[in-house]
This record gives sequence, structure tokens and C-alpha cells, in this order.
Amino acid sequence: MDGTQPLEYPWPEPPEFGRAIEIAQGILWIRLPLPMALDHVNIYALDDGDGWTIVDTGMGSNKTRGLWRDLMARELGGRPITRVILTHHHPDHVGLAGWFKSEYGAEIWATRTAWLMARMLTLDVQELPTSETLDFWRKAGMDPVELDKRAKGKPFNFADTVHPIPLGFHRIKEGDEITMGGRTWDIRIGNGHAPEHATFWCQDDDIVISGDQIISAISPNLGVYATEPDADPVGEWLEACERLNQLSKSTHLVLAGHKLPFLGLPHRMQQLIENHHHALDRLVEYIAEPKCATDCFPALFKRKIGEGEYGLALVESVAHLNHLYLARRAERVLDQSGAYLYRAI
Repeated sequence: MDGTQPLEYPWPEPPEFGRAIEIAQGILWIRLPLPMALDHVNIYALDDGDGWTIVDTGMGSNKTRGLWRDLMARELGGRPITRVILTHHHPDHVGLAGWFKSEYGAEIWATRTAWLMARMLTLDVQELPTSETLDFWRKAGMDPVELDKRAKGKPFNFADTVHPIPLGFHRIKEGDEITMGGRTWDIRIGNGHAPEHATFWCQDDDIVISGDQIISAISPNLGVYATEPDADPVGEWLEACERLNQLSKSTHLVLAGHKLPFLGLPHRMQQLIENHHHALDRLVEYIAEPKCATDCFPALFKRKIGEGEYGLALVESVAHLNHLYLARRAERVLDQSGAYLYRAI
């Protein structure tokens, strides 16, 4: 493995939304729009002969459904999508899995955790934030004005952008083999960005479908939420990066969930690992005096966090502080306002 090789981008320009580029025989790269700062998600369609396997689906919306109808008629040659494989449970990846199953009879293949999380969250619809969510935000140090505003507004519900997910799926797990696109792939499980995140390593060619576990130009969001407020996604992600790095080769073509396909996987893995260790070290220095999670944005992100980024920044800040706390590099106490204050040990 050559960890010094810089990244290379064989396709410097992505396909237009709703169009496809063949990046290897029988593998199409499709890009679909997202209504956020990260404005796209990558989908991969693999030719199984009588039909197609797709890896991830895009977000559940009328616009995306329309693009898929056009894609199936034009880019996929009218042959059916028979199988949907999910890398993880986030809405931009799982949003139309239920639609493909209910409308077209496609099978859903996913890790058990990804399927359970997606189905559970689509059924958990809230008109107002729960008391547990408000308590979580308070402990993170959310500004009282912001907390009051959010307490009175409808929160984001998974079901807003994810089609209902019917019962029934095919489980995939660590060490499984899967055939798609005329190739055999090893399934390796990551963690951190999403629990039990599936990645696919081709036995026949140097190709990796990495989802959001490994992305070229951005680091995946590692967040803690009210569902598991003491989780350690940073530790889980670093462990997964070290483990997956043992499989990486500079010749691997990495097909990620966002940004461009790239070469130079060992170099990128080392970057991702080192960047988070550096962030943790900066954070330890920053909390020499006690600080809450929302105080730590400057140390972690080194830029101003806007309103649209606030929620993701908050959950990532909690994640890094949780890691320091659980690694006994920091201690925490509740202050009079109900926020956790963290201090380096």
C-alpha cells in the first residue's frame, strides 16, 4: 500500500442529474439532486443481465421519482431494477427504497441495523421535538433563544423525505459475498457515520463502493443524537478506518456516495484518520477551561458555522467531546443551565 500517492480523479466532471456515465463495464454512475448545501448523492447501477441492481436510491421526493422514471426508460434501457442495496440508513441513500419495493417489486438488501433504523425512523413522526430531544440540545449548550424557537417548531421527520418501507428485506453482513454487475464483491462493514455501514470490495477488479464511509473531498459527518446521547461514533469510525485501510490499495477506484470517484485510497484513509486525531488534539487544548459543545465550534471546524450548518455542527461537536470523555481525556459536569461542561484531564 502506498499512502503517499495523491488522489486522482479519472472523471473530473460528474454526470448531469438524472443521467449516467459508464465507469466500468456494467457499472453506471448516476447523480441525483439534494435540497441542501451538499446538493447531490451518487447512485451506482450494476448490470445483472435481465435487470439492474442499484446501490442507494436518493431522497424520496416527486422530483427524484420523476428522474428515476426517466433513468429507467433511457439510461437503464427499460430493464427493471430488481434489487436495491443500501449502504446505510440516511434519507439521501434510503429515501426511495420502499418505493422501488412497493411499485416495482425490487428486493431490499441491507444490513440489519440499517434496515431497522430506516423503518423505525419512518414510523417515528413528531409534531414537536420530544422532551428527550430538548434535554439533549440543552446539555449540548444550545442557546436558550434557539432552543425556545426549535421547541415550538416542527422538527425534521425522517418520513418527510423517505418513502414508507414495507416489511421484508435481505440481510447483508460483515464477510458476506455478493454478486452484482457480473462481479463478486466482499462486504465489509464500517461504522461511525452510520451504524453498520456497508461497503463493497470487488474481488474481480480494483473497485470499492464506499457509500459515505469514505469520501474524497469531505469528511463524513460523525454525529450524536438524542436516540443514543452517550454514543461514540468518532471512536467507532476511527476503528473502522484503521481496519478498512488494511484492505486499501492505490489502484482501487473508489465509488463514494458524494463527490467524485477517485484513486489513491491509502492516502485518503490516512488523511481521514489523521484529520480526526488532529481535531481531537485541538479540542483537548481548547477545553483547558470548561466549555460546552456549542462553544467548541471554532476549535473543531475553524470557520464560522451558519444557521444551516448549526444542527450538524452541534451533533458532531458532541460526538468529539463524547469520545474524549469516554477515553478519559476529558471530564464533564452539568452547569446550572443544564449544559454539560467539558474540561481536559
